Amino acid sequence: MRMFRNMKLDLTPSLKAIAFLKDVPAKAMKAAGREASWFCVPAGGTLFLRNEPADMIYFVLSGALGAFRANPSGQTEFVGHIRPGEPVGEMALFLGGIDLDGDGAPEDAPHTSSIYALRDSEIVGFSREGWHKLVKSEPELLEQMIRIILRRVGREGQRNVSSAPKVFTMVATSPTIDLELRARALRASVEALGKKAIVVGESLGADKPAAYFDDLEQRHDVVILISTIGDTRWYRLSVRQADRIWVVGRADAKPSNPLMPDDDSPARELKLVDVLLLHPGDDRRACKPVEWLEAAGASRLFHWQGMDGPNCDRLARVMAGVSVGLILSGGGARAYSHIGVVRALRDRGVPIDFVGGASMGAVIAACVAMGWDDAEIDMRIRKAFVESNPLGDYTLPVVGMVKGVRVNARLKEHFGDAEIGDLDIPFFATSTNLMTGTQRIHRTGQLRDALRATISLPGILPPVVDGKDLLVDGAVLNNFPVDVMRDMHRGFVIGSDVTRQPEGLKIDEFEKPAGFFRWVARHGFSSPPPIAGVLMRSATIRADTEFGRDMTDVLILPELAETELRDWENYDACVESGYQAALLALDETSMVTLPRPETALLTNL
Repeated sequence: MRMFRNMKLDLTPSLKAIAFLKDVPAKAMKAAGREASWFCVPAGGTLFLRNEPADMIYFVLSGALGAFRANPSGQTEFVGHIRPGEPVGEMALFLGGIDLDGDGAPEDAPHTSSIYALRDSEIVGFSREGWHKLVKSEPELLEQMIRIILRRVGREGQRNVSSAPKVFTMVATSPTIDLELRARALRASVEALGKKAIVVGESLGADKPAAYFDDLEQRHDVVILISTIGDTRWYRLSVRQADRIWVVGRADAKPSNPLMPDDDSPARELKLVDVLLLHPGDDRRACKPVEWLEAAGASRLFHWQGMDGPNCDRLARVMAGVSVGLILSGGGARAYSHIGVVRALRDRGVPIDFVGGASMGAVIAACVAMGWDDAEIDMRIRKAFVESNPLGDYTLPVVGMVKGVRVNARLKEHFGDAEIGDLDIPFFATSTNLMTGTQRIHRTGQLRDALRATISLPGILPPVVDGKDLLVDGAVLNNFPVDVMRDMHRGFVIGSDVTRQPEGLKIDEFEKPAGFFRWVARHGFSSPPPIAGVLMRSATIRADTEFGRDMTDVLILPELAETELRDWENYDACVESGYQAALLALDETSMVTLPRPETALLTNL
């Protein structure tokens, strides 16, 4: 919905408030005002949609807009915020006016993103003709706009600080929750990161105009609004002002249904909602993460134990836009090197706030998400994969070369009945759905089931049957799912990729291949036949592209030329290679240790 105020207004004072236009002389500014149109777009309304022709360039006067686009998988993803003083629609407008189809007449180029109002917003727009008149009068504006376009094009797929949310509305689901105390703890942790934060409750924010909240955003890096859930004016105002809503509940309680009153806040409509579960003690048995996610309509869930400390610091980093996500690629035995990467990050004080991966990388990521220290990760991976071959229960192939019984037993032994939603660190794994040819992202459900799916290399392990879906290894479609991590948070991404290595397949094994029984007589059942290497290589061949690498802030590439995908006994060398590669990558990135010892920030990304 778009609202246009068709009145003859003097927009010159409004234009002077736009930093981009601040140096325009008064005469030119007055002329620009005559060419401008004023819009008011209510929260949740649309300024323009993707593929609509671009016929105007807009500047935000107040409020905030959100840019959304379709990702390669066809899903809509949030790109970033457009805040007061910033332009929008400029790329398509500049492309427009060009004869695109060769008929001699210039066309309007389509917008590549959809723009929605995240809260009630005032916008001023210039037609292409009006903008050209303004630029002709003030050529410096064209140079400024070109610089903005180049910055935006240059950061495509890169970490974008301005796209991180600034206004967080925390809503309490129970009167027993001291929300103000929690918000003050978060503010202290945010300020320890060198950011400026403010907490605003009903007593300060009620009955304030939109300009008040715009001013808060301009003067602070993080704005925390707090409210109890209820059908009150302040609750509705606070959620409509939110870039992101944090629903704060008790882990020892069940969520009510409905959890929150119906409202048309953009944050809820666009699923920009998270759940924070408070834990008064160590017992999480009453916690039902899936129920909380469904009741809140949330996309992420965080656990908050204690008041200040590691959990509070993680949430503060998320608020400040400096959270760190670690993504680990698949790669069979080469994924051992990820263990060395984790050790190096911990030794350097780099936090891990989100973690995920594909195939064997997801298994290592799960170890991190479980909260295991280096010694426990080492012990469990050695026991599960090094000391005994989990793929050793070979069988005559029907749906797989191995039965999968050993793998199932190892996963149950080490991960038990843990639910993904219960993990200390937000986690995901990917698998491939053979029935639909699409990627499955596992963010809920039983952890060992997700791991069994993500490591099910086609032809080696039997696929996982999930209802009418047939799930196999995540490496088949996306072995380095950096794009999923980018969608999970707006901070830094560190990636460790171990798949772009020579496989080490032996040609002579395929020139004159021995029969099955001759191979068994010569090598026994403990050594996999050559077909295992072929299947593993075929399933991960897409990993030999550059997909995902340019989306990382820190890329770690362990040297593993001598390690094959199925070289399960080469543990120590792989771990050391990952450790050294991570230290090298971090040394090439300027690091600053923050006041809290468990916190670190990448500064030159």
